[in-house]
Amino acid sequence: MLSMVSQIIERYHRRRAPAFIIGMFRILYGMVVLQEVIFLLYFNHLIFDPVPYIDVEFPMIPLFLGLWAIVAGCIILGYKTQTTIIANYIFWIVFVNFTPMQRDFDGGFDLFMVGIGFFLIFMPIGRAVSIDNLVYKLQFKFQHQPALPKTCSALSLLFPVLICLGFLYLDSAIHKLFAPHWLNGLGAWLPSTMPYYVSALDLSWMLNQQVLQKFIGYLILVFQFSFMFFFYRRCFRPIYLLVGAGLHIGISISLNIYPFGLGMLAVYILMVPFSWWQALADQFIYQKSALAVFYDGDCPLCNRTATIINHFDVLQGVVFKDLQTQADSAPQLQVYDQQVLLADLYAVDLQGKVYSGVDTYIQIFHKMRYMAIFSWLMRVPGIYHLARAIYRRIADNRARNACYEFCLPAVAEKSYPLDLYTRIFENYAQHKPRQFRFRMAKIFMVLVILQLNSSIHYGFLYRFYDLSRIESPLVNQARLLSNSVLMLSTTFLGITPHALYLHDHFEGYEDLLAISYIDAQGHEQWLPFINEQGRMLAPNWGRVHSMWANIAVTPNINTDRLSKFIMKVTAFWGAKVGLDLNQAQFIIKHKKIKSPQQWVFNLRKENLSGAWTNIGTATWTNKHYQLELQTIK
Repeated sequence: MLSMVSQIIERYHRRRAPAFIIGMFRILYGMVVLQEVIFLLYFNHLIFDPVPYIDVEFPMIPLFLGLWAIVAGCIILGYKTQTTIIANYIFWIVFVNFTPMQRDFDGGFDLFMVGIGFFLIFMPIGRAVSIDNLVYKLQFKFQHQPALPKTCSALSLLFPVLICLGFLYLDSAIHKLFAPHWLNGLGAWLPSTMPYYVSALDLSWMLNQQVLQKFIGYLILVFQFSFMFFFYRRCFRPIYLLVGAGLHIGISISLNIYPFGLGMLAVYILMVPFSWWQALADQFIYQKSALAVFYDGDCPLCNRTATIINHFDVLQGVVFKDLQTQADSAPQLQVYDQQVLLADLYAVDLQGKVYSGVDTYIQIFHKMRYMAIFSWLMRVPGIYHLARAIYRRIADNRARNACYEFCLPAVAEKSYPLDLYTRIFENYAQHKPRQFRFRMAKIFMVLVILQLNSSIHYGFLYRFYDLSRIESPLVNQARLLSNSVLMLSTTFLGITPHALYLHDHFEGYEDLLAISYIDAQGHEQWLPFINEQGRMLAPNWGRVHSMWANIAVTPNINTDRLSKFIMKVTAFWGAKVGLDLNQAQFIIKHKKIKSPQQWVFNLRKENLSGAWTNIGTATWTNKHYQLELQTIK
C-alpha cells in the first residue's frame, strides 16, 4: 500500500503546474480571512465580552484583530508570505481555541480555515503574483533580472484539494446517510425554507420544484461520496469543478452562512484545468506589446520604475527598452538629442506616436487595462497639471550617477529566498527522491488514519454505541486514545466531524424567537437582528447566525443558554441603536414554523409569514439584566 501511494506521489510530483494558480489561491484565501477579521472587529463586543460594552473581559482583542488584519492584507499582497502565513495559522488556532469563537460563535468554517492555513505553509504561495517577487527583482538592473520560477509541483495543488475537500465531503456524506431528509433528497431544500437560515434572495421558484430539489439533494450525496476518488482525473475534473463551485455559490447567495461558501470556493481555484488558464491568457494577454517605453539603463530610479511597472503589467502590454543600447529600435526618437531623451521617460505606441513625461504614464496605465481608471483621472485638467509638476520635480532631481548596489547585475550573489516548499519539495526531493516520496506517502497515510478516526468515532460508533457505558479496560483505553488524537487533529489540522444540518438539527425545529424594543418615544421597534419575517438581517450572518440559530434557539431550547444570548444580543444591539442600558425594555416574540421531512409546496413563504406573539420581556435597569419568559409551547 505504502509503495503504491509513493509511486502516485512521485508521478504527481514530477508534473509541473503554473505557480500563478497558487498565487490566486493565496489571494482568495487572504480575502476570506480579511473579511472574517473585519466581521470579528465589528462584532467584537458581542462575541468576546461576557456582557457587551459592560463587562469587557478581553480589552486587547481589537489590537490582535488589527494585527491579524495586517497579516491577512500581507497574504493578499504576497508580502513576507512565509512569515505571514505562519502568523495567520497561529491566529486561527489561538482565536478558535482560547476565545468564545468556537464554543458560542462557531463560524462553521473555522477548522476548515485552520486546515487550509496549515497546507498553505508548505505551498509556494509567494512564487507568483506577489510583492515578494517584486522586492527580489528590485535588487537588480531591469535588464539583468534573473528568471524566477513560474511552475511548481502538481502535488501542491492536489494535496489541499484531496485532504481539505475530499476528506471533508466523504465524512459529511457518511453522516448524511443517517438523516431521513437527506435520504429523501431534501437535504438542500429544508435549510432553504427555514427563516433563520435564508438570505434576502427569494429562490421560491426553485424550492417549489420538487423534482429539481430532490435532484439537487441526491446530486450532493453522489458528489460528496465520489469526489475524492475521481476529482483528480482529467476527464472528471471539469465536472466536479463546475458542480462543486455551483453548489457553494448557491450556499453563498441563498443561505446566510456565506463565509463557509466563500472559504470552500477559494479551494476550487486549484481545480481549474491548466488549459482553461491558458485559454483565458490567450484572450486577454497582448500577443504583441502595445507600448515601448525607453528608459535610462544607468539610472537607479528608472530601473526601479521599469521593474515595478513590468511586475504589475500582468497583461504584458508594455515593453521596456534601454536607451543606452536599444534607442535605434525606434526611428521616431532619432530626431531627439541623447541628452533630451535621457531627461525624460519616452514611449512609442504601435502607431508610431511618441509620448514623454506624464503622457507616458497615462499611456502605460491605459495599456495595462485594469489600471485604466488612473489613465482617465490623470487626463482631467488640474490633476494632469499637478501630476506633470510632480513628475518634473522628480525627474529633474534624480541622480544620474553610478548604479547603486541594489541594481548591480550580481545575480549569483542574490539567490531567491527559500521557503518551506522550496526546501522540501524541490531541494530535498531532488537530492533524496526515494526518501522524499516514501515520507510523503507516510504523511498521507497518517492523515488518512486521522480522518478515519474522526469519521468512525462520530459517524458510526457515536451513533450506534455509547462507548462510555461499556465496562472494558481495553475499550476505555481505546476511547481515551481516540479522543486525544481527535483533540490534536482537530486543533492543528482542522480534522473534525462534518455532521451539519442533519435530522437531529432540524427535527422539531418549530419555534422562532425575535426581539423588539421600546424607543425613547414609547414606540415598539424591531431590533436590527431578526425582522418581521423571522429572517436574520445583515450583518448578523456567519458566526452570529450560528450563535442564535444553532445554540440559543434549537429544537430543545435550554432556558439558561437562551437567557445568556438574549442578554448578549440586547446589550450589543441596544447600544448600537442608542438605547440607555440603565433603563431599557425589550420584548421577546415567538412564532411557529414547520420543519417537515417531506417536501411541502411554498414552505419558505409559509414559514416567513405568520403572526408573532409576545412571550416575555428583557429589562435592563442600571446595567443589570432581567428576563421574564413564558414557557414555549
